Amino acid sequence: MKKDKGKPAESEDAAQAGAADDPQGAAVADEPVSVEQALEEERAKAERYLANWQRAQADFDNYKKRIEQEQAEGVKLANMSLIMGLLPVLDDFSRAFDTLPPSLAGFTWIDGVRLIERKLQATLEARGLQEIRAVGEQFDPKYHEAVMQVEGEDGKVMAEAQKGYMLYDRVLRPSLVVVGKALDGAAEESGGGVAAEALGEAGGEPDEGPQEAPQPEDDASA
Repeated sequence: MKKDKGKPAESEDAAQAGAADDPQGAAVADEPVSVEQALEEERAKAERYLANWQRAQADFDNYKKRIEQEQAEGVKLANMSLIMGLLPVLDDFSRAFDTLPPSLAGFTWIDGVRLIERKLQATLEARGLQEIRAVGEQFDPKYHEAVMQVEGEDGKVMAEAQKGYMLYDRVLRPSLVVVGKALDGAAEESGGGVAAEALGEAGGEPDEGPQEAPQPEDDASA
């Protein structure tokens, strides 16, 4: 009985002694995956994590730029609503100075009103308002709206009925303009044409020619 109990202990001691004599073999038996394989797997994981982080960083940068652009557009739209409401005030100032009688031009309070108009204009320009150039420019439907045509250089803006404005790079209100048009012979023979229309707008009346004088009534006594 004592001998049987001692055999397992002797076998365990022999196995431990063999493992101590050959430590590399024991490690290979416990870890079937080689060190090089494990290193490659960890390197692939690191590259995958780096690529995911770079994509996340790029997505965040794009999101940040989009939010900043939307905020800037929101500020511009808020200014647009306010400036649109102030454009009629600029129109009133312009019409008032254009029709100012010469007898009032020398008064100091007129100069004060002009100063107020210039301050308002400068304030709006600081917020991105720009006046659209019209008179003498080639007609451009993106910036101009034709209200009438008159005889003149074809396609050239001859006069401006209402000023147009831009807010930064966006047309806020197109200019209302009078556009020149070269008259041809057919238009002159028809008697219509744009020149006659322009004369009508100016208050002119076409010449109907000499009229016959009224005939005197017969004398009843005759």
